[in-house]
Amino acid sequence: MKISNGLSEDGVIVGNAYDKYGSSNPVVQHIMRGFDAALTQLVRRAAPSSIHEIGCGEGYWVLRWLKEGLIASGSDFSGTVIDIACENAGAQGVSPDVFARRNIYDIEPDEVDADLVVCCEVLEHLVDPERALRILESLRASHLILSVPREPLWSTMNLVRGKYVSALGNTPGHIQRWSRRAFLRLVARHFDIVEVCTPIPWTMVLCMPRSAPSHQ
Repeated sequence: MKISNGLSEDGVIVGNAYDKYGSSNPVVQHIMRGFDAALTQLVRRAAPSSIHEIGCGEGYWVLRWLKEGLIASGSDFSGTVIDIACENAGAQGVSPDVFARRNIYDIEPDEVDADLVVCCEVLEHLVDPERALRILESLRASHLILSVPREPLWSTMNLVRGKYVSALGNTPGHIQRWSRRAFLRLVARHFDIVEVCTPIPWTMVLCMPRSAPSHQ
């Protein structure tokens, strides 16, 4: 799968700096298996027939869900990564129409028609995550999955491998930092939390709008 290699757009680092899903590094493989297992577990619990991923990057998960027989689509603020996602879709015989360029702050409720909205590795990049959560509240999805890096574990792991030392391990582009407890407090102001997973080094939650009927 083609990736963006950490390109910058409008001053923001977009996409993935390296192919973490295709990495041959055993440590990276172990970490990504944990993320994969947690996200798969929460998607199964939500039991959606359709998924929309906000911040879809190069389209890895959308294309995977489509292969699994789900109705899936994705959006990202970056035209660069959406172009790459469309190219990746074409390489797999999928219509590029499943991807659209859309800023999370500008999404209208009628623009996303999915049982489940996934928004992973997005909020830490945003100047106003509370505004983004209010936008997510306004959507029609019955479930939402969110994930963010878990601090200070994330930065500590970067320092251990000698990365971003001058920034105390903070990854470029991460302007918000949450511990597990702080992130759960933030999410709980907007949603009912159904399940929490902590694959190292992330916090991942399945939640529901408070107005949505429970299917659990």
